[in-house]
Amino acid sequence: MGRVLSRLIALVWQPTLKSLRGWALASVIANAVIIATGAAVRLSSSGLGCPDWPTCTKTSAVAAQSTGQTTLNTWIEFSNRLLNFPLVAIAGLTFIAFLRYYLTHGRERKDLLWLSAVLPLGVIAQAVLGGILVLLKLPPALVAAHFLLSTAIILTSAVVLHARTSALAAAVAGSPAPPPVRADLRVLAGLLAAITAVMLAAGTVVTGTGPLAGTTIDEHGHRTTVPRFHFSLESVTQLHADIGWFIGALAVALVVGLRYAGGSRRTVRLGWIVLVGLGVQGVIGYVQYFNHLPAGLVWVHVSSSVLVWIFVLQLCLSTGTGMGRPATRTVAGDEQAAGESLAASPPIKTITL
Repeated sequence: MGRVLSRLIALVWQPTLKSLRGWALASVIANAVIIATGAAVRLSSSGLGCPDWPTCTKTSAVAAQSTGQTTLNTWIEFSNRLLNFPLVAIAGLTFIAFLRYYLTHGRERKDLLWLSAVLPLGVIAQAVLGGILVLLKLPPALVAAHFLLSTAIILTSAVVLHARTSALAAAVAGSPAPPPVRADLRVLAGLLAAITAVMLAAGTVVTGTGPLAGTTIDEHGHRTTVPRFHFSLESVTQLHADIGWFIGALAVALVVGLRYAGGSRRTVRLGWIVLVGLGVQGVIGYVQYFNHLPAGLVWVHVSSSVLVWIFVLQLCLSTGTGMGRPATRTVAGDEQAAGESLAASPPIKTITL
């Protein structure tokens, strides 16, 4: 146990580029999981299996039976709340590790520090907003904001942090840079990411308009429908689908462009993954709509959208879009300093990132 603790402390206090990549990846995974479990909370019965906050009920800090709620629904929400503790721990340790890197490496990569700082701050904001949601009984606008905060800000920061750390590690190790991507294809990749973000926002409007927006249950077991967006469900669903078709067309154009106009093997592979993912999402979307939005299938659709967003971001970043201003970095000549150690040593050459 002591050896494990010492190893963990070293990974945070004396981080290597490899461990920094590991912390960034852990943040990506942790945030994706919390978003998926949060969707399960909102789609299971009322989404208020624990009707109070920060405790589960007014008389219990842990999961306890509440009038009108099933045990399953209570434990789904309470488990989601518990997951915030490891999420906060991972976010905090990630920030500390990147802060140590920043302080011991000449403060050249301030962008990495700021991205890592978003993680703990975002998780705290997410927890507070989640508590307000419970206390206000699930207003749909705040439910949408809660999802978009997690996805478009916190998860995005984690994905960008991982991509930039990976690029730094590759450059320091002397790995050959991927072939350049044409400027028009970089613009197309950025547009794909932007419209995908719009589609995620449109999806929250569809959910807030439809039958799964949520219900509240009083102490007598009476159900009351929470406020919903006053839109036509057919209209907002059609808008969501139209955006999906547009994104599909962008993905096809980008994949063809990368395949025939230059692009690394990884970028082309990511393009195909995004294209297939969008196709699967489209099929799930139409199936759930024509089957009157079963909660389980909607959960699959929401959770899959998170994965699609991650791969869209990776695709965009792999083209060079959003990778930040190049920086120079002094690298030691021995192999250990080139890829792993953060110990100071005499500079031998300069690598441009």
